[in-house]
Amino acid sequence: MIRHPVWLGLAAIVALLLAGLAAPRWLLSLGTLSAASGLVSLGVVLMMRGGVVSFGQGLVFAAGGYAAALLANKAGVSDALLLLLAGGASAVLVAAPFAPLLGRYRGIFFAMLTLALSMVLYGLLVKWDALGGSDGFNMRRPTVFGAPLPEGWWAYILYAIAVVLAGSMAIAARLYFDSARGLVSLAMRDNELRVEYLGASVQRMVAWNFVIAAFIGGVGGSLAIMALGHIEPNFSYWTTSGEFVFVAILAGSHSVGAVFAASFILELVRSFSSSYFPNTWQLALGVFLLIVIRFLPGGLGSLLRRTPKTRP
Repeated sequence: MIRHPVWLGLAAIVALLLAGLAAPRWLLSLGTLSAASGLVSLGVVLMMRGGVVSFGQGLVFAAGGYAAALLANKAGVSDALLLLLAGGASAVLVAAPFAPLLGRYRGIFFAMLTLALSMVLYGLLVKWDALGGSDGFNMRRPTVFGAPLPEGWWAYILYAIAVVLAGSMAIAARLYFDSARGLVSLAMRDNELRVEYLGASVQRMVAWNFVIAAFIGGVGGSLAIMALGHIEPNFSYWTTSGEFVFVAILAGSHSVGAVFAASFILELVRSFSSSYFPNTWQLALGVFLLIVIRFLPGGLGSLLRRTPKTRP
């Protein structure tokens, strides 16, 4: 049971890497961005399985992105892998002090508290001229193991890093979901009191899930800034956090791979709709989400579940 998701994830990584060799550059960039936002949405799914929904993942998304950009521009850290780890660690440092407080709340109170934290960071970033204010600033192009990359291969190498990173975290998330701790988190969504009777601390589990989701979101933020080359306070704005929740609802909590598939669908619809229907692409996403909720209430991941046969 444990080896199955590992080998399935490794096969998916290899297949995506091979497919990237034949993909055009715009599709590689789209895949990199969808992997970055998919990582943040994976953290939202992690918390959803525990019965809470965060509407403030823009907090850790921006924290990871700004940390990577500042280290690259100010401290001279250019290695992409170091910047990714630094982005995740910075997001944990920002989120960890609030984890014990958030662990006490559920429902709309948890959602609004996380949203408030994200908007506080947005307000600080807009007013902070040293970080570029409302315009943000550009980031230097990172290297891999200290070696600068040729222009022709840069898009594919960044895509390959995104695929390996997202695939590895997806495998780790699947193993965590199937572990005893992950199953306890899933039980919390149905009956917190029964979980407390079993000897587990619901408040501590919610806090730990929030910290884990912060690390994943920070890595996603640093990956996104590498792909875009520019960061701004909108990384922490409430609409950005809403997109991560959109992807989590669209994917559901049954499949880790569905999270990245939903993220890719979002980026694909946004890219084409912005080009041909610049004022209505949000409407298209909303209609698509309503259709999924109506016919697939469990999300896209429910398509992969085996439904038991029932007697007539």
